[in-house]
Amino acid sequence: MSKIAFVFPGQGAQYTGMAKDFYESFPVSRQVFQTASEASGLDVRALCFEEEDRLNITEYTQIAMLTAEIAMLRALEETGIHSQVNAGLSLGEYGALIASGVMKEKDAFEVVRKRGIYMQEAYPTGGAMSAVLGTDAGLIEKVCEETEGIVSVANYNCPGQIVITGEEKAVSAAGEALKEAGARRVIPLKVSGPFHCELLKGAGEKLGQALEAVELQPFSIPYVTNVTAGYVTEPDSVKELLVRQVFSSVRWQQCVEAMIRDGVDTFVEIGPGKTLTGFLKKIDRSVKALHVEKAEDLETVRKECL
Repeated sequence: MSKIAFVFPGQGAQYTGMAKDFYESFPVSRQVFQTASEASGLDVRALCFEEEDRLNITEYTQIAMLTAEIAMLRALEETGIHSQVNAGLSLGEYGALIASGVMKEKDAFEVVRKRGIYMQEAYPTGGAMSAVLGTDAGLIEKVCEETEGIVSVANYNCPGQIVITGEEKAVSAAGEALKEAGARRVIPLKVSGPFHCELLKGAGEKLGQALEAVELQPFSIPYVTNVTAGYVTEPDSVKELLVRQVFSSVRWQQCVEAMIRDGVDTFVEIGPGKTLTGFLKKIDRSVKALHVEKAEDLETVRKECL
C-alpha cells in the first residue's frame, strides 16, 4: 500500500484558466470558488479565468492560487484518494493546512487574501530574487553571509537549485560572486518583492495579527513545515510557523527528504504546473511523482494510488 503525500505549489505557477475544468465539472469545486469569493471580497472565478492583468500581482495571485488548489483537492478527495501527510511550498502550505483539517477553507482564504496584501506592500521597491543553479548550498550560504547588505537563501528547492533574496544591490553582488565561484547560472526572477527574507518581517508581524482571530482545528493528518522541515501534529505552533515562514528560508528539499525518510513513496502535486514534480525528480527519482492539474488527471492518480 502506497504512503501518499499531497503537496501544493506556491505562487509563480499561476495562469489564466487554472482549475476552470474543475469548476465546470464538479459541484464541490464550484463551492470552493464561492467560499473564496465570499471570504476575500473578490470575484475569484473571474480572477482565475479572465483577469490576466491582476493574476500576476501578489495580492491577487495568492488567493487565486489557493482557490485553484483547493478546488482540485476537493475533487481528488471525492475519488477516494487521501494522504498520510501534507506539505506545501510557501503559499502552498495553506493548501496543506486545509488538507490536514487544521484550517477551515473560509479562514484560510481570509488570511491568504491579507497575506498577499501584506507581502505586496511590505517592500514594494528595491528588492530582488535570483535562482542559483549548479552549486551547493554551503557555498551559497557563505557568499550571502560575506556580501554587504541584506541577502540570504529564500528557497532550498532541490539539489542544484537554490533561490536567493534580499536588497537588489546585495542580490546582484552575491550573484556575481557565485558565478565567479563556479555557479552554472544565476537567473534574476520576475517577482514583486524580496520574499522569504528579513525585509518581510513587518508583513509577517501583520499576518500574525490576522491569524489571532483564526481558530485552528486538531490535525487529521500531519503536515511538514517549510520553516524547520519537521512534522507538525499539534495546532499550537502553527500560527508562529506561518508568521516565521514569511521571512524565513523555505526548506522544500529538506521537507521532501523528511517525508521520504518517513516512508512516503508517492507524491501527488495538486495545483497549476509541475514545479514540485520537477523538484522531486531531482531530489529522489525512486519515489512516484503524480500531479493533479486537469480534471482528466484524477483518473490517472486514482489508478496509481488505489
